[in-house]
Amino acid sequence: MQQIKKAAVLGSGVMGSGIAAHLANIGIPTLLLDIVPRELTDAEKAKGLTLEDKQIRNKISESGKQKLLKQKPAPLTSKKNIALIEAGNFEDDMVRLKEVDWVIEVVVENLDVKKDVFLKVDQYRRPGSIVSSNTSGISVEAMAEGRSDDFRKHFLGTHFFNPPRYLKLLEVIPTSATAPEVLTYMKEFGEDVLGKGVVIAADTPNFIANRIGTYGLLVTAQEMIKGGYSVGEVDSITGPLIGRPKSATFRTLDVVGLDTFAHVANNVYEQVEGKEKAVFEVPGFIKKMLDKGWLGSKTGQGFFLKQGKEILELDPETFEYGPRKKLKTQAVELAKQQKGTANKMKALVYVDDRAGSLLWNVLSPALLYSAELLGEIADDIVAIDKAMKWGFGWQMGPFETWDAIGVEKSVEKMKAEGAEIPAWLQDMLDKGVTSFYKEEEGNLHFYGNGDYHLIKQNPKVINLKQLKQQKGVIKKNTGASLIDLGDGVAILEFHSKSNAIGLDIIQMINFAVDEVEKNYKGLVISNQGKNFCVGANLGMMLMEAQDDNIYELDMVVRHFQNAMMKIKYSPKPVVVAPFGMTLGGGAEVCLSAAHIQASSETYMGLVEVGVGLIPGGAGNKSLYLKHLEGLPSGVNFDLQNVANKVFESIAMAKVSTSGAEARDNNFLGLADGISVNGDHLIYDAKQAVLALDEKGYRAPARVKYPVVGETGYATLLLGAQSMYYSGFISDHDLKIAKELAFVIAGGKVPYGTEVDEQYLLDLERAAFLKLIAEPKSQQRMQHMLLKGKPLRN
Repeated sequence: MQQIKKAAVLGSGVMGSGIAAHLANIGIPTLLLDIVPRELTDAEKAKGLTLEDKQIRNKISESGKQKLLKQKPAPLTSKKNIALIEAGNFEDDMVRLKEVDWVIEVVVENLDVKKDVFLKVDQYRRPGSIVSSNTSGISVEAMAEGRSDDFRKHFLGTHFFNPPRYLKLLEVIPTSATAPEVLTYMKEFGEDVLGKGVVIAADTPNFIANRIGTYGLLVTAQEMIKGGYSVGEVDSITGPLIGRPKSATFRTLDVVGLDTFAHVANNVYEQVEGKEKAVFEVPGFIKKMLDKGWLGSKTGQGFFLKQGKEILELDPETFEYGPRKKLKTQAVELAKQQKGTANKMKALVYVDDRAGSLLWNVLSPALLYSAELLGEIADDIVAIDKAMKWGFGWQMGPFETWDAIGVEKSVEKMKAEGAEIPAWLQDMLDKGVTSFYKEEEGNLHFYGNGDYHLIKQNPKVINLKQLKQQKGVIKKNTGASLIDLGDGVAILEFHSKSNAIGLDIIQMINFAVDEVEKNYKGLVISNQGKNFCVGANLGMMLMEAQDDNIYELDMVVRHFQNAMMKIKYSPKPVVVAPFGMTLGGGAEVCLSAAHIQASSETYMGLVEVGVGLIPGGAGNKSLYLKHLEGLPSGVNFDLQNVANKVFESIAMAKVSTSGAEARDNNFLGLADGISVNGDHLIYDAKQAVLALDEKGYRAPARVKYPVVGETGYATLLLGAQSMYYSGFISDHDLKIAKELAFVIAGGKVPYGTEVDEQYLLDLERAAFLKLIAEPKSQQRMQHMLLKGKPLRN
């Protein structure tokens, strides 16, 4: 049975080291190999080193490994993971390939070099081990020519997108000799272990995402010149307004690097003919930028140049930089008033003004191109749509976009402009079929080969929207819905604005725990929004505070605290599945649960000090107890050290940069889980509930906990007072620190006094209410609501 327990990455550049980091993040020990240097630096000579010394021979791969610690965004989910990467070289360590189950080639994009590497791999690999290339467009079939039968049977393309930790797409490209079971295994391994969205691609130039994405970028660049648009005007239309990333078109090219982009474009240009070849020719103004070395972010200038705080845009005619422009037209205003990307797109694309024309002229060729390539680059429209969403960050793939703007209406317009419609698409319309996707009984179907087919999902992918359509909801209000997840498990889905916690969600938490106690094995709390939860409803709290309704606020905080205790002491297991931003109240919900099943990309922290407050919904108490409960029993420990860590975490509003770092920060315990694939998060949380139920789950016993008391309070304040006297924090910052220290210390009691949770909750609530009544805290809250960033006052 195929299993990948250890891997080797050949090539330690940005991509190779990034793939090694991703493997280390999921716990796979990885050999990172590269070439041996041919000469010494003067500094190395001065140290008496020679070309035979191991540190010199492994220098290139070791450098690639060490750069992982400094790169941003961070390739490693925890710096500790670097211990799983071992540096080596192609001359001394190829023999060690027999130790690994998967060899990934990430050397220079040159067929001869790759073939030479694979010749050596074939000599040293263990029969049955998988070998793959991370090529972005060289023929996978050609690379395997001349290799042994066992090599060819276990060889395929695995094209990661950069950066590998963050971009979901993994294109898997089999050859004619790849064994079907190897392809099946790599698809499952890619989804279940690597956490990727896997798309099977044909062995064609640039595969799926880069082929269509590059085409779209080139068409847009050409339309900019033809239509007399500016760089900034194009980006103002081709970004979030139409469900594309903030980087839109030209900022994306700056980030990718114009040299990389030109290489990818040329790769297709050299292998196609006719009209397609003309599109893939890199425009003259980009060639000129390449000559000048204006490659984008890596060289400090490209289509955009930052001067001080101002970002300037390039004029491709004069090659001078000027103020960034935005396109403001009737179509843009109309689109902004619409809800949802599909409606915004529809509002824009048919309006005959500068914005509408620009969008139509870049969208229609890209849609037609996607339709023309169906069957050549991928077997179905679903693979193409997923590749563009996962690889390029589009909200809707080409065929989903086409459905959004209306297939019939858009094809009529294309025909009127003289466009050639692919035969299969015309045939579809002639049959009276007017959409690529349709929904039946909550299941999505796609059109292909003359009929609709059910979209097959990995059983670990649970779609809450579809689940609600199929099963309905048990109960809902404006803030949350309780849904039957199947197998005796229920899920509480937050769906307020930004999933902020207000009385509506608190009410549903209470109902959900009671309902689950009577009728279910356990409860999952999660959702499928942009972020799990950004905290409590700040606007509502500020309004009450400004109206001096402290009694009302006291009641709300009590309700929130009681709901957290209800989660903690529920007789049935409650598993919280956070992802994305999990801040303030969102973190408090997690800390109260029997188990946390976090997404690998979870950014968790108690950030209330940023708005002049401290946590009020059991956060201080819960994080303190999480630290205490994480300590081994029967071992003496420094209680003050625990209090210091909790105080520092909350006072500095520390937010984890991953699920692994949330564990390093003690928001997650060792028993809590991390899901690498965000699409499997709810499934994994459900399995956690069932496992706890199977073991005969019992609610935790109510016990007392030791606190550091008055002497500990003084110790906690030392650092804050030192910062205050040095001018690093304001009077109000010090006031917040004093309230926080008092709560963490457990108030005016002797060191080591054992107190119950309600005592700590009462301290927390009193401090929260005291701070929210402060005018300076209210100013901070208002500033955050208006500007989206903290105010220092």
